[in-house]
Amino acid sequence: QVHLEESGGGLVQAGGSLRLSCAASPRTFSTYVMGWFRQAPGKEREFLAATGWSSGSPSYADSVKGRFTISRDNAKKTVYLQMNSLKPEDTAVYYCAAEQFYSGSYYDWHPNYWGQGTQVTVSS
Repeated sequence: QVHLEESGGGLVQAGGSLRLSCAASPRTFSTYVMGWFRQAPGKEREFLAATGWSSGSPSYADSVKGRFTISRDNAKKTVYLQMNSLKPEDTAVYYCAAEQFYSGSYYDWHPNYWGQGTQVTVSS
């Protein structure tokens, strides 16, 4: 079992910034691909970003590329999502996710471990 716990969500005005954190439990944290997803009411869960265990470059969805930045600290077993220039359409529950040794495409990624989510609300 892998336990993931998100924090850092909240209410922010359009144009503002938030930094989400996800603390993970496994000893072999560095072998896990870590990612962020979000889900707005009435919509499907959307992939946002991922940072791999073997590849060096992170991957981003087009909707957040240039605004969001994913990073990880293997010593702290934590992954972050820095969100800048937030828009009302970014309002959603944001989820941290993980899968060990994932090597497939992020266009069709279904992680096997998930956090409970943290609410991000962007006001206009």
